[in-house]
Amino acid sequence: MGIAAPSVGLGQGRQLRPWHWPQLVWDFLRRWPVIPVAVLAMLIVVAIFAPWLAPFDPVKQSLVRSHVPPVWVTHYYAQNPEVETHILGTDRFGRDVLSRVIHGARISLMLASISMTTGVVIGAWAGLAAGYYGGLLDEFLTRFVDVWNAMPFLLVALVVSVTIGQGIIIMIALLVALTWVGMVRNVRAEVLTLKERDYVALARVAGASDLRILLRHILPGVLNLLMIMASLRVGGLILTEASLSFLGVGVPSHIPTWGIMINDGRQFLATAWWVSVFPGLGIFLTVMSMNFLGDWVRDRTDPRLRQVR
Repeated sequence: MGIAAPSVGLGQGRQLRPWHWPQLVWDFLRRWPVIPVAVLAMLIVVAIFAPWLAPFDPVKQSLVRSHVPPVWVTHYYAQNPEVETHILGTDRFGRDVLSRVIHGARISLMLASISMTTGVVIGAWAGLAAGYYGGLLDEFLTRFVDVWNAMPFLLVALVVSVTIGQGIIIMIALLVALTWVGMVRNVRAEVLTLKERDYVALARVAGASDLRILLRHILPGVLNLLMIMASLRVGGLILTEASLSFLGVGVPSHIPTWGIMINDGRQFLATAWWVSVFPGLGIFLTVMSMNFLGDWVRDRTDPRLRQVR
């Protein structure tokens, strides 16, 4: 009596055929965010080890090496054998584009992670307090959020840049101010529901303090929401930082960031496209990876939105 070969995710009694592998690979990629995680892991490694991975000093200038093309433009290097090889070329000041992209990843990820962490903490506590206590505190916080959302953020950034100046701390403060207000309303709405649950009422009857109720009974109920919102908004923070740097109101120009690099090369897109294209590609891959990862986290943690079983 023969023994049937085991099936692998294809139904009982079916054999695994060579043409089934594409479907298996597609199902695996659809179920798990392999590509976004791989891209983000590569960016994190590059950001951490930027001083050792960058082949050149990202701020060292040499007008002799102005607009050297990427390494695959072999005829240029054949005609100029004395020029050092630059994998992604150089900008108009002779600075190595690859080195600046690597160091720009460090700045962008650092700003996004610090701003998002700080904004989530402030927004979470503001939403918890507004939803749990209500009254005048709730009215003040919600009206403040309405006023802030009505103000054009770009105008605020321009005013801050002109009056205070530029710097990494100022950029972080602007991004935190943009982040925390987006958390308040969602957390407040969730807390309004959670505080009416029976286990919260029982904790209140048992004599638990407000701080204990918030930390032990209500905060765990909003952690899932905070995780989803944070993962979905990190990409937007990176894009906002790049936009402000492009306009010259973000990080100082002597610090290599992706937005500043795009601005440096926008006048030379016809002749030196690599100066703007490669940092733009870094922004695109980072934002798309964070958005895909955020969608996956939302689908996997919310049973109502779960699509992959």
